[in-house]
Amino acid sequence: MSTIDPVRLEVIRNALVAASEEMSITIWRTSRSTVVREILDFSTAVFDAQGRNIAQSARIPVHLNSMSDCLKTILEKYIPLETWNEGDVIVTNDPYAGGQHLPDIQTFRPVFVDGERVGIVGTLCHHVDVGGGAAGSYYAAATEIFQEGIRIPPLRLVDKGVLNTGVFEMLLYNVRQADETRGDLNAQIAALGIGARAVARIAKKYGNANLSAAMSAILDGSERMMRAAIAALPDGTASFVETVDDDGQSDTPIRLEIAITKKGDTISLDFTGSSPQVRGPVNNTPAMTCSAVYYALLAALGSDIPANSGCYRPVSVNLPVGSVVNAQFPAPVVGRMVVNHRIATCVFGALAQIAPERIPAAYYAISYVYAVSLVKPDAKRQVYFDIEVGGWGGHAGGDGASALSCGLHNNTNAPIEMVEAKYPVTFTRYGLLPDSGGAGEHRGGLGLVREFRLEGADGTLSTNFERFRFPPYGIKGGQPGSLSSTTVTHKDGSTHSLNSKVSGVPLASGDLVTIKTSGGGGFGKPENRDPDLLKEDLAEGLVTAEAAHTLYKAVSPQKDVAA
Repeated sequence: MSTIDPVRLEVIRNALVAASEEMSITIWRTSRSTVVREILDFSTAVFDAQGRNIAQSARIPVHLNSMSDCLKTILEKYIPLETWNEGDVIVTNDPYAGGQHLPDIQTFRPVFVDGERVGIVGTLCHHVDVGGGAAGSYYAAATEIFQEGIRIPPLRLVDKGVLNTGVFEMLLYNVRQADETRGDLNAQIAALGIGARAVARIAKKYGNANLSAAMSAILDGSERMMRAAIAALPDGTASFVETVDDDGQSDTPIRLEIAITKKGDTISLDFTGSSPQVRGPVNNTPAMTCSAVYYALLAALGSDIPANSGCYRPVSVNLPVGSVVNAQFPAPVVGRMVVNHRIATCVFGALAQIAPERIPAAYYAISYVYAVSLVKPDAKRQVYFDIEVGGWGGHAGGDGASALSCGLHNNTNAPIEMVEAKYPVTFTRYGLLPDSGGAGEHRGGLGLVREFRLEGADGTLSTNFERFRFPPYGIKGGQPGSLSSTTVTHKDGSTHSLNSKVSGVPLASGDLVTIKTSGGGGFGKPENRDPDLLKEDLAEGLVTAEAAHTLYKAVSPQKDVAA
């Protein structure tokens, strides 16, 4: 069919989104690890019969924007689509086959109705450990991908409905928490079955031809909306530079440079001038970089645009080969979110020159990933894995949100009660950090402090942090947000500060780990802040009297506190 009724089209579109959400709920309810069940670090999506992303759940944009690239790479280079059979499940985690990083295992299953392929469903889960040199697989000392864990080429995990138990068990033999990995992989496979049945129901109700026509129309509709959003911006060029602390193995900062050209209903982004790929594991492959670019553009331009492959058609991206945004095999990439978040803030910084009133100051821009490898008195091993967040930047409409997950990774909070029940840790502090938000007419959101003590076990700490040297930028005279830090306090009272990216730092029972995250940048000059808002900040403990006096030029901090 060349056309389809608009009402029916919208019904089918929402039904496909619902299929993605059904898969998402299945993973949430049946997974085993805290990183999937509590932090919700997973994604689900529906693709058309050619492998183009049609619908996705409300999960992790950095996953969803790249899953179609992974599927495209599999189809073009590894397993041609015409060889896919009903009941097959294809699996990979290889960043050089379109994946993200090794902990992110992706699975795909074709959907057949009456012998005709009508779509593909996909899942992606961040697994708590896939081997490698550090617990949680974030090995800061890695210099090549072989040190980061087990690498799965695109292959059939399930062949015509029959599980390849040899491959399945081989994966489990290479991870530190096999039971949780087994449970999470089974959750992914179960979710694919749920998604396949949901898509098949839609095809049977409306007909295969109508579903195919609707899928094409959905892509075309998102493309039109994206082009209209781009066209609404003034034509022009802009450039911006962000600086990443380091790669974890040297003190050399990493440069991210972007030039944006907006013309008519298209936009191009050129990363020429960015640093060459680095020795440490913070490199990006093209799928990763483009996922951050697409997120930033959709966040800035299209809150009501259905997110699918059609959105990306008006966008072109130039990524210099061998650069940190287009690293070549076998560069390590497990800590790719260090650079990925900053790609987003780099895009935002350039867009702020074209549309200054719709772009906020920089957010914390890092997934604060840490893992503790634990050895309990009975010699049993555990991996406590967690992700923290920070503050958002102030914007033209108000203050930035405090301790809120950025949409790029969109993780949730792991309740400390659940963590304490499962792992030998006790939390001693968890809350907002006063003065961490950048001062401004509209203040940056606050970062947080999360502090825990190891109880009755020894272990090692690995972190993949950032913002220890270069804080989130302010806009239009706003001040930058705070820097991050990690400190270990030993039982004897001695303390030492850690670098942002470490692996294998020894921890003894009784040691205290203190993590402080960055607040967002400020928007507008601090002296222009509404005095009533400043009084509220003081009363709620978000801003101290000293900061009110020095940063906001309050005449008398004591008077402000009293007020």
